[in-house]
Amino acid sequence: MRQFLKSRLIVIMFLCLFAFPSTFALASTYTVAKGDSLYQISQRYKTPVEEIRAANNLKDDVISPGQQLNIPDRPYTVQEGDNLYSIGLRFGVSFQEIMLANGLKNEDIYPGQALRIPAGQENVSRGDLSPYGRIPYSEGDLDLLARLITAEADSESYVAKVAVGAVVLNRVKSPLFPNTIAKVINQANGGVYQFVPVKNGSINRPAKPDSIQAAKEALNGSDPSGGALYFFETRVSSPFLQSLPVSVKLDSFTFAHAK
Repeated sequence: MRQFLKSRLIVIMFLCLFAFPSTFALASTYTVAKGDSLYQISQRYKTPVEEIRAANNLKDDVISPGQQLNIPDRPYTVQEGDNLYSIGLRFGVSFQEIMLANGLKNEDIYPGQALRIPAGQENVSRGDLSPYGRIPYSEGDLDLLARLITAEADSESYVAKVAVGAVVLNRVKSPLFPNTIAKVINQANGGVYQFVPVKNGSINRPAKPDSIQAAKEALNGSDPSGGALYFFETRVSSPFLQSLPVSVKLDSFTFAHAK
């Protein structure tokens, strides 16, 4: 009889985990620094004061340096036009962290889908913003960049598309390359084009909608490439490209820095 009751209790506890998921929400840990207030921390993590207070069983807003606080994950419902990268930028976390928190095997999401967003800091540096800053651009620059992204990365994920656009913009700001988007994309040294789509003409095809959006994100400063100046298919056999310091690998592309 005792064994039966024990087994039944375990089943009930197991079912409760699914019936009340918010009770068991994951959390990140933050160590209170001198001068911190609960409100400042809530703004930094974009998490309401009430939720932080509840997650730490605080009766008021009094905190002290060195104190460990649990920052609860936040629920989010996917909206039309959302992608994991844009959601991550909104909440100050990487798209990989969102995938991990939700057990996602790929970047596919759909409107109405419930996600758990891990705690992130609004101004935290995660390689999302280009170290070269933003540059002014025209509608023609946007169209050209979007067409290059379409030609180079049409079969790649949205994040990789943004990264391809970021590489072009990083080159514009780098003294190693020309100083305009058009010149960087059309650059040819000794008849050797920097981008194959310019040589074979595929860049002249109209840009896809997701590539246009990716180009806009890159132009607004997003940089999943981590400041890279080069990208290439990981399997390419070029000794020069393979010798470059790797920044990040996204899908079939490797993004790299100059030596």
